[in-house]
Amino acid sequence: MFKRALWQGLIAGTAGGVVMTLGEKLEQAVTGRPDSHVPARVLQRLSGLPEHPGKQPLPVNWAMHFGQAAALGVLRSVMAHAGLRGPLASAKFTVVRLTNDQILENATGVGAPPPTWPRGELAVDVLHKTVYAFVTGVVADALARRSSGLGPGQRHAALRPGRRPGVGPLPRGEAYGR
Repeated sequence: MFKRALWQGLIAGTAGGVVMTLGEKLEQAVTGRPDSHVPARVLQRLSGLPEHPGKQPLPVNWAMHFGQAAALGVLRSVMAHAGLRGPLASAKFTVVRLTNDQILENATGVGAPPPTWPRGELAVDVLHKTVYAFVTGVVADALARRSSGLGPGQRHAALRPGRRPGVGPLPRGEAYGR
């Protein structure tokens, strides 16, 4: 499962990153909001690359932007393979995506906690990360369904629909693990 989840997650996360970026560019054309250079600044701090004042190098910005999107896609793919699929799983993943950004941005001193942001900026950021999470989820869910069918959690739930007592776990051979 993990080998499939890795490559499928990289694909799903990249797809989510591309759609998020296209949405950001469309939103920026309408609102006039400038490009964010936060991804480049975070990568510079994490990697020890030299920092630049003002506008950041586009390749560095995109390396962090798309690298982070692809890497987090692996987690969403693992979720899908385990049987955590659909809109609710994507909503949960949205929180993971936002949290990941905030950990990196705040730990490096590049960003500030969201409660300190202007409400409009916060709303735009949440919107774009939600688009990313749901697109990544649709792709990850489709790839997992195609390659492995129902996940162990889904097979367990099908034993006796609804949360009911007395339903033991799946046999060990029908789940992931040893």
